[in-house]
Amino acid sequence: MTTRTDIGPGGAAHVPVLVGEVVEWLRPRPGARLVDATVGLGGHAAALLAAAPGARLLGLDRDPAALARAAEQLPGERVVLRQARFSQLSAVLAELEWDGADAVLLDLGVSSLQLDDPARGFSFQADGPLDMRMDPGSGPRAAEIVNQWSEREIARALAELGEEPRARALARAIVRTRPLATTGELARVVAGVLGRGRPGLHPATRTFQAIRIAVNDELGELERFLADGYRVLRARGRLAVLAYHSLEDRRVKDAFRRWAADCLCPPRTPRCVCGWSAKVRLLTRRPLRPSPLEIARNPRARSARLRIVERLEERA
Repeated sequence: MTTRTDIGPGGAAHVPVLVGEVVEWLRPRPGARLVDATVGLGGHAAALLAAAPGARLLGLDRDPAALARAAEQLPGERVVLRQARFSQLSAVLAELEWDGADAVLLDLGVSSLQLDDPARGFSFQADGPLDMRMDPGSGPRAAEIVNQWSEREIARALAELGEEPRARALARAIVRTRPLATTGELARVVAGVLGRGRPGLHPATRTFQAIRIAVNDELGELERFLADGYRVLRARGRLAVLAYHSLEDRRVKDAFRRWAADCLCPPRTPRCVCGWSAKVRLLTRRPLRPSPLEIARNPRARSARLRIVERLEERA
């Protein structure tokens, strides 16, 4: 399951994914303006601030519970927290009268705070209501998708958002069994179709991923940011994105390559007519991955992929 980690609701410490690499590559400087656009419980943000005396940090998150916990973890005099989606970052920067940021982090996916709380309905590991909303105050619940969508719509979501090979059979079983009220009920339906699954992967993993992505419009949110996300950076500012599955990482990779291209004209166009010029420099041709030691310490980090770009001097 797509996840990022900070500090769990019971207070157990979780080292944020690739925290050393994030700090190294974002290279926060004293006095810099930093953004953690998915601040979660503040693990990455705290590390960035510790590396940059005098820097200020803007933290965004959709989840008010995460923001409340981040406020407890981070030094208030250097930090501004806002409840917002990361696609709204430009508007929040304008509200604060910041002319851009020197370092921006997006840590995609669901946080440990959300995943480990059964009442939020994200996990098949403990029974809870079918909710899965990152912002509990808005949007459809998972129960509405499971119980109200047509079999065809459910199958399409499972296939496209969960990359589930048996999407049609699962959708048929869900529709036949509903109404479903809890995560445990949904997980049992999935297991009844798929069996025990392969070692290390719960059979409901892809189904829960797909429904969660649909509930929170996660790919739409990412695409809105990637349309022109380089604009939030100051000259030589850096953007790092942590993705956890191929649907996210492919979009990040393609956007970064587009931003770094000197021309967007179709192949074989005799001369450039698009007027595009490179906006960023690619710093990671291939994504950085967690070490075996980090994965052993934090199995939820195993699928993480980190990509970084740097804004060029000229801003367009």
